[in-house]
Amino acid sequence: MNTQDTVKKTANYFKSSITLKIFSVGILILLLLIPAGMVQNLISERQSRRDSVVNEICQKWGAHQTITGPFITVPFKIFFKDNNGKTQFNLNYLHILPETLNVTGEIKPEVRYRSLFEAVLYNIKLQFNGNFKLPPKSQLNIDQTNILWDKAYLSLGITDMRGIQDQVIINFNGAVYNASPGLKTADLADAGVGMLIGPLKPNEPNNFTFALNLNGSEQISFIPVGESNTIKIKSNWPSPSFNGAFLPITREVQKDGFYANWKILHLNRNYPQFWEGSQYKVAPSAFGLQLILTANIYQKSTRLAKYSVMFLVFTFAAFFFSEIINKRRVHPIQYILIGLAILLFYTLVLSLSEHMHFNYAYILSATAVTFMITGYAKAIVSNSKFALTILGILAILYSYLFIILQLEDYALIMGSIGLLVILAVVMYMTRKINWYEVETEQQENVN
Repeated sequence: MNTQDTVKKTANYFKSSITLKIFSVGILILLLLIPAGMVQNLISERQSRRDSVVNEICQKWGAHQTITGPFITVPFKIFFKDNNGKTQFNLNYLHILPETLNVTGEIKPEVRYRSLFEAVLYNIKLQFNGNFKLPPKSQLNIDQTNILWDKAYLSLGITDMRGIQDQVIINFNGAVYNASPGLKTADLADAGVGMLIGPLKPNEPNNFTFALNLNGSEQISFIPVGESNTIKIKSNWPSPSFNGAFLPITREVQKDGFYANWKILHLNRNYPQFWEGSQYKVAPSAFGLQLILTANIYQKSTRLAKYSVMFLVFTFAAFFFSEIINKRRVHPIQYILIGLAILLFYTLVLSLSEHMHFNYAYILSATAVTFMITGYAKAIVSNSKFALTILGILAILYSYLFIILQLEDYALIMGSIGLLVILAVVMYMTRKINWYEVETEQQENVN
């Protein structure tokens, strides 16, 4: 046997070796993970674009709102000696939180559109009432003569001041005050409104009541500054997400809206009813709700793209078994074209879902890719039965994946069970194949 015959025989061996074929298919799948990663990057890029557009809309209407208060800030003097021995003083602040805080409100949401994207905005009308109980003198480590009770300042923290729609008028101890922008300190909140309420007296009830008309977007949060806090919120939005440090004690979520009621005590948080300066941070105790869009196409597309490897493996496996059964080799270029068609499905779903309902985009994309791969299988294998098998496999995979997307809470367990069933079916169908005998026969045919 000359050298040319040896080279030819060796080349035929590599072409017909099942082991090497499996290895080469595995390498192709790994290579196709590169465009699969590019698809996921495309989804992330489109989501980032959506977020930037939504943020732009929200900034002009009102961002996420967090309500802190009301609370009272009282300045007091701290005396010290300067370098010349003269007595000077600085002002520090005593913060007093309400004894009771009751809040009721109704959220009126609306969806605004910008190009292909949508943002959830809302207007909320809140009614506040409660009272303050001044701390006993014995519990204050401050000389009473140094406390400027006549400079007491009632404050309300509001995250985004652009959302305020009406003048904030506060009734405190029977007197009416118009709020002004700005806070005395940033110890409890960075922004908000407040007013000078005059001298505080321990024997007065220190009751307050006021209304707040506020615009915001997507999320509303509250800080439970009261010793006893009761917050009741209702809306016609059907899909709220309750979040933060506390969940409602009662809630009703229906298709025509929701109602939620929080009851929180001062014992449930990690700061007292009064303190000096910035000893405590109240932000970690925030709670509230988010108005979510259930049809988040980018979240669904991201979940969808995670199954790309599974589709590549099972589709390539089907073509590989076709080579064994029909004794018709499939070229690596043809595997790559099939893999690219599978990956094209995810970009089709993403692009179509930005213009129509996600479910319709999914069905159209799955149908197009399934028939394209089925027709290609019929052309390269020349076997109608095999083409119908490919059609059935893809139809089952896409249908099952569609079901998984709808069952968000059970997606993991359904996906695991599905993979187990598919693997069991493949093992059952190939249980009687003697791979060594098949490979030997193919080598004999080559020789």
